[in-house]
Amino acid sequence: MLRTVPHVPVLRGEVLPERVPAAGLMILRDGEPGEPGVTLSPLRYHYQHRAEIEAVVQGVDRDSTFAALCASIGAAISADRTLGGLCDWVEAEAPRPVDLPVEGAASLKAAVITVVLHYTTADPLGG
Repeated sequence: MLRTVPHVPVLRGEVLPERVPAAGLMILRDGEPGEPGVTLSPLRYHYQHRAEIEAVVQGVDRDSTFAALCASIGAAISADRTLGGLCDWVEAEAPRPVDLPVEGAASLKAAVITVVLHYTTADPLGG
């Protein structure tokens, strides 16, 4: 889903690279499924899995680039709130941006965007 955001690379579980592309960068963190709610007959596990997207931009126009990146992430989530039927519902929480100084380079603007994936499964190991 995140790869639909044009011109912005998406990494999964990687460390922040030395260079951030002009359009920004997203790093997906798998997060935690948390404790499921359980129903019996039939047995079902109901999760609210909290994953994270690290959104990072750098450069002189980082405020508007950051706003555009966040809007693109929101649009990608809104376009398919079930991830093609894998989830019951997907929603993002508001980012809390911070400016991070970088020695000898333009500062970074970054935020962690928590994405909550609501889903139900018969097997917590995915079988």
